[in-house]
Amino acid sequence: MSEPSHQYDVIVVGGGPTGENAAARVVEAGLSAAMVESELVGGECSYWACMPSKALLRPAAALADAKAVAGSREAVTGTLDAAAVLARRDDFATHWKDDGQVAWAEGAGITVVRGHGRLTGEKQVTVGEAELTAAHAVVLCTGSDAALPAIEGIADIGVWTSREATSAQAVPGRLVVIGGGVVGCEMAAAWSALGSQVTMLVRSGLLGGLEPLAGKAVQAGLKAAGVDVRSGVQATDVVREAGMVVVTLDNGQTLECDELLAAAGRRPKTDDLGLETVGLRPGSWLDVDDTCQVTAVDGGWLYAAGDVNHRALLTHMGKYQARVCAAAIVARAQKQELPIKPYVPWTATADRTAVPQIVFTHPEVAAVGMTERQARAAGLRVRAVEYPIGRVAGASLYADSYDGTAKMVVDITRDVIVGVTLTGPNVGELIHAATVAVVGEVPLSRLWHAVPSYPAVSEIWLRLLETYGL
Repeated sequence: MSEPSHQYDVIVVGGGPTGENAAARVVEAGLSAAMVESELVGGECSYWACMPSKALLRPAAALADAKAVAGSREAVTGTLDAAAVLARRDDFATHWKDDGQVAWAEGAGITVVRGHGRLTGEKQVTVGEAELTAAHAVVLCTGSDAALPAIEGIADIGVWTSREATSAQAVPGRLVVIGGGVVGCEMAAAWSALGSQVTMLVRSGLLGGLEPLAGKAVQAGLKAAGVDVRSGVQATDVVREAGMVVVTLDNGQTLECDELLAAAGRRPKTDDLGLETVGLRPGSWLDVDDTCQVTAVDGGWLYAAGDVNHRALLTHMGKYQARVCAAAIVARAQKQELPIKPYVPWTATADRTAVPQIVFTHPEVAAVGMTERQARAAGLRVRAVEYPIGRVAGASLYADSYDGTAKMVVDITRDVIVGVTLTGPNVGELIHAATVAVVGEVPLSRLWHAVPSYPAVSEIWLRLLETYGL
């Protein structure tokens, strides 16, 4: 581990994927960088989110794929081995050790500084006894953590958050999940597949930020897997008695469970970051411009990338923002002119208009861009079309009964796609094509000439365009 000096060109606070990308990019451009991390280098995604959660979900998806086709279905003779699944998950989380990530960072020329970093003034970061100074910029990449809902007793009983849900070493007999977002749906699917009796408590439908067809498909899949999805009900009080959690609902009923997962939103990790020393409010999200420069701090030296700026709370979008802000920092350090316009390396635009995401439930959900409702609310003249993916030849080969839907939202004024939503097995592998179409603003008349291979599930693109009228 490198000993910190006192001055660097750039100081990055937070060593998750966003911080790693920001630091690596400025070092590649010839600047020096220190990356401050208080926990594990690699951050939330590597140890408590993306990687371990998908490692938990993949075995159930593989089993479902095998059961979906005659011939392989008959070869499936058992159920998931929970111990083996958890052991494989541990491998993906590198047993919560970051030696490999630290070695990568130092090999890339980044100085890794262990400890809790706090701003102490302009371009100043204190880590323990060390006082670090940035010549050009400080980049805050501290991310977010789980927000506990306003339920009596929930802060006192040791509930699961996303961290415990992805790192638990044993399958709970009964699990109650509060929240119907991505974390709630994925963890309900994962632990149900491993043998837990799961109950979900959601205020309305699942995956409320996506097209309604997405939430309906996931809810049907969860119910088919044995998950008890209760909509329109809320927990009002929770207590832990003799190792068991008792949940009181607003309808007067009670639930008993072994673990309670709070999956009801995120909050910025800025409580103890020294924001007050630069005129910002501790615990707040940080507003940034399209170069990820914090707008409320004078001097143009403070940046915030990833979850902490609240533009798009997804790992891949944090990495995208890191690349953008690094390009801006380097250009400004070199005294270059920086016209802020779309599709230049130092301007983030996709985190507002073309955010792709995948929900790894069964069925999967993949989406990019705006929903139909969002597009209409933005004042666009739109037309939306849907097509059953199971009617595509490649899908019928993939599964004897492929249940899925594709929806395309078109801005009819510009003749371009502004949003796509897909449901069904493995649709996550299709979403990048939609992302390219949305980001590239490819006219439908031109997109029609992008011929999909036959017989592949990607033929859904041809069917959507035909349904649209081309």
